[in-house]
Amino acid sequence: MNYNLLMEEQMKHIKEGTKLLLHACCAPCSSAVLEKLSDFFKISILYYNPNITDEEEYLKRLNEIKKFTSNINSKYKVDVIDGRYDPKEFFEIAKGLENTKERGPRCFKCYKLRLEETAKQAEILGYDYFTTTLSISPYKNSIWINTIGEELNKGYKVKYLYSDFKKNNGYKRSIELSKEYNLYRQDFCGCIYSKKEREEKIKNELVNNN
Repeated sequence: MNYNLLMEEQMKHIKEGTKLLLHACCAPCSSAVLEKLSDFFKISILYYNPNITDEEEYLKRLNEIKKFTSNINSKYKVDVIDGRYDPKEFFEIAKGLENTKERGPRCFKCYKLRLEETAKQAEILGYDYFTTTLSISPYKNSIWINTIGEELNKGYKVKYLYSDFKKNNGYKRSIELSKEYNLYRQDFCGCIYSKKEREEKIKNELVNNN
């Protein structure tokens, strides 16, 4: 399934002033996505990421998004909604999956947790569409993300915008914009499990190189 083509087909029918609630995990991932969508939608970013275990890291990424959105030129002003920060919500869905590798079933449940909150808030706040920046990362499973979005589309009175933002050099563009705006780029997803996995990988690489 080419989710990028599905999105482009949807965008052909977007009317002036259509509102989109965009879940975002960080400023770098938001950058190329906003560049692509901000001329079509009135966008608000929902920063809901209880998977980020360290509160200092959580706030650092939030502040980077606010800094970035205040500096960009776009047809419509981009607002940032600070979602509730409660890591217990993530730990609850991760029970029994603590030792699974990144990109496994724990990640699927984490995508669903964040996307469902986005769909719920989009319905409550009166948005027309919802989607997420997650698919811009080559490390995220776009099939899972869009399958979850499609299912949520059936349960909420708001439309899901299909996406595979990494297509057409989207990920490359996010790196370029991160350099242009001097954005903080993290090297792990955010949860304590991905951080430990990353640290273990670095440790093993150092051992193997010595």
